Amino acid sequence: MWSKGFAGMRKHNLIRNLKGDSWRRWICSEPPRKRFAALWGNGDYGRLGLSGLESQWMPVVCSAFENQSLKAIACGGAHTLFLTESGRVYATGLNDFGQLGIQKNTSYTLEPLEVSGLGKEILQISAGYHHSSAITVDGELYMWGKNSNGQLGLGKKAAKVIPVPTIVESLSGIFIKLAALGSEHSVAVTDGGRVLSWGEGGSGRLGHGQESSILGFLRSTSEYTPRLIKKLEGVKVKTAAAGLLHSACIDENGCVFIFGERAVDKMVFQDRNNATTPSLVSKLPYSEDVSCGGYHTCIVTSGGELYSWGSNDNGCLGIGSTYVFNSPEKVQGPFSESTVYKVSCGWKHTAAISGKNLC
Repeated sequence: MWSKGFAGMRKHNLIRNLKGDSWRRWICSEPPRKRFAALWGNGDYGRLGLSGLESQWMPVVCSAFENQSLKAIACGGAHTLFLTESGRVYATGLNDFGQLGIQKNTSYTLEPLEVSGLGKEILQISAGYHHSSAITVDGELYMWGKNSNGQLGLGKKAAKVIPVPTIVESLSGIFIKLAALGSEHSVAVTDGGRVLSWGEGGSGRLGHGQESSILGFLRSTSEYTPRLIKKLEGVKVKTAAAGLLHSACIDENGCVFIFGERAVDKMVFQDRNNATTPSLVSKLPYSEDVSCGGYHTCIVTSGGELYSWGSNDNGCLGIGSTYVFNSPEKVQGPFSESTVYKVSCGWKHTAAISGKNLC
């Protein structure tokens, strides 16, 4: 996703090919800068954490963390989570189902507030439409927010709203490396690369093969506790993402698998609109990171560049317009002097964290 000074610096070049055209980038060896967070798209309910409600059509740096370095960021339906290098979690935006996990009793907040009840250092965060998660240094998964279809994985008898971080007891003894949250479903990856999913199973978003019967009824409904995705057995997954009605994961070889509703991915899929079990995507470039939004998707390449495509409501693609793009477009903005480290898609907004400096 990102000018350039060459004198007196050691450099090495990275050469990549895109659509047949060669290009060259230089990464300098100067001391790393503190990571910043930039957000863009719909600003309703303060989801961008910029102390206002305005939408942003290009990435804007969040000043709330000018004295802290960020490790990760996660965009939900109308809220956003931030993870600092020290392992603390902050949240901003809509809080109608307790998805912020904060002590303050408020329906929304315009700037990031610290999440309460997380006693251990946090290594990974994720945000769904109305629910959130955090993973501790011990691989424990905590979840909170809306639980209407079992998306918190706390069992069928759990409350429909959980406003405080709660450990997923059914995963006791299993080290969870990361979690990805969608609209009403969740996906998790273990330290051994196995994938589990739970929550609402419509459109095949869980990857368990839920299909409609002849009469149009689902053969299986929600999963209230984590369930292993059998189609991915034997595949070592390193990262995963969950969107509105679809999910995605990347294996150790950089291959991308997608399952669920995928009508917007016309540049990749042209045969049918959804798949109920994971399918290999053959037309995407080698990817290091993937994020699924409401109806848009972002990838980060091995060279640290950010590309986005799909629906572009409120400028969530970050390319300076609201036109829909069915093929990847490079995102620049404040990333012209650095690579991209991480990206996260919300339903109508997106965020990314900078990586190495470019010279």
